[in-house]
Amino acid sequence: MNQHYRFRAYVHLLRLDRPIGSFLLLWPTLWALCLAGNGHPSGRLIFLFIVGVFLMRGLGCVINDIADRNFDGLVARTKNRPLVTGEIGLSAALALLVVLCFFALCVVLQLNSLTIKLAFIGLALTFIYPYTKRFTYWPQGVIGLAFSWGVPMAFAAQTNQVPIVGWLLFVNASLWPLAYDTIYAMVDRHDDKAIGIKSTALLFGQHDRLFIAGVQFSFIVLLACLGHLLKLHRLFYVGLLFTVGLLLYQQYLIKDRKPERCFKAFLNNAWVGAFIFLAFFLGMRS
Repeated sequence: MNQHYRFRAYVHLLRLDRPIGSFLLLWPTLWALCLAGNGHPSGRLIFLFIVGVFLMRGLGCVINDIADRNFDGLVARTKNRPLVTGEIGLSAALALLVVLCFFALCVVLQLNSLTIKLAFIGLALTFIYPYTKRFTYWPQGVIGLAFSWGVPMAFAAQTNQVPIVGWLLFVNASLWPLAYDTIYAMVDRHDDKAIGIKSTALLFGQHDRLFIAGVQFSFIVLLACLGHLLKLHRLFYVGLLFTVGLLLYQQYLIKDRKPERCFKAFLNNAWVGAFIFLAFFLGMRS
């Protein structure tokens, strides 16, 4: 394999060509930094967490592809992943995993001891997630915890503690991936059922849209409650209204359960995270 194709294979393995996962991991972390810093988060922490998020996103992709290398070839969406096609071997993927862990550790060691301790829990969730879909219909619940773990870490890094508000935001933020990853699982429903991979999309069957709507509704209501608790400016609620519009649009996209439209609805969540960050930012500073 020449250098160009080797480089492209690593780009695909790390999903550098599909940054949606990095955005979905980043936004809750930025929400938390904004709240923990009272609207004025540390620039140094923002930089460290952005670098950390991209490292953890790549690390998670490598772990996932190693764990699923015997399944991905049976799923239309993942059949061309580098570990399936042989463009990257298992030993090379494991070596890359070690390198990513090393750099992630270098970043987290710049933070306080509480944040370092929390980071190891986040790493454990990242390693556990790919295997949960073999044993439970709730892997989306686990990914909700993993993708929201940046929230308590951000509070710990900014304030050296995780106050009740931080844990409330964490619980709330965990609902968001539960909804959007169920939408994502709708894309692979047919293949997943055939090979025995479990998901909330399969668990709820024809009630999947109702389940997603219920989770999204709870997510928005709890965000509004958090805004009230923190006495945020009314601009926060304006941002929430725009977010509600995006979630309604997602419901429209998935109404016929067509895989390509479900995937489009999943991608739309990058904007959801952005609007919520803007809502928090304006609500804290106005």
